[in-house]
Amino acid sequence: MAGMRRYACGVKNWKRIMLAAALLGLCPAAQAVQVVMTGGVALRSWENDRGPLAHDNWWANFVRASTIQMDITLAKDPQAKIVWLVYRPAYVTRGKENKTDYLARIRELAAKRHVKLVFFDTMDQMYKAINTAARGNDRITHFYYFGHSNPYAFMLDYSNFLVAASTVWMHENDLAKRLKPGIFAPNAECWSYGCYTGCSMSQKWKQATGAPMWGNTESTRYQPVGDGHLPQGVGKWVQ
Repeated sequence: MAGMRRYACGVKNWKRIMLAAALLGLCPAAQAVQVVMTGGVALRSWENDRGPLAHDNWWANFVRASTIQMDITLAKDPQAKIVWLVYRPAYVTRGKENKTDYLARIRELAAKRHVKLVFFDTMDQMYKAINTAARGNDRITHFYYFGHSNPYAFMLDYSNFLVAASTVWMHENDLAKRLKPGIFAPNAECWSYGCYTGCSMSQKWKQATGAPMWGNTESTRYQPVGDGHLPQGVGKWVQ
């Protein structure tokens, strides 16, 4: 009888193991997601009168920096899942100014790399795009921002709708309220290539997401992107 009981227990355990294996097979494995967010470019008609303070001589400063980062990732892992978020209105207005369809160019760059392109127009759309970039068990393992910023916010439309000012931004005080908990992997790598992010926003980012974000304590230079290199910070890179 004891032998029969042991046999019966063994059968039950085996059934549990098989059931667990079947359930695991129904649950897809978590996938790493990289998010690249590209801020808007300034209008030259407003910047031309600002002398040494002028920004964005080249319309594609932030776009080119974004594609450089994506190419670095894809060289390491051609199957990497990348979601590219782009602030659309700024490239519409700069395109009208330069009589060029920059949205079409951005679409071509995304298609060439087989990445998911998401245009957004508002702060609500921006947060929704980030919160839904990683679905189900997926997690954001890398986040990169290329665009204008100050110590406290990503300024997505700087000097595009108002000269030397922004009307659409991601502010450090909104992060904890607007970003969905748990969308970032615990060891996620985050970088801001905006100016002065390391002075304050990097710390608030970690408090809100659990992931530290590298930011520079001073301005960020985009001249290197023309030679195929990522932007350089004038100050220190800190988290």
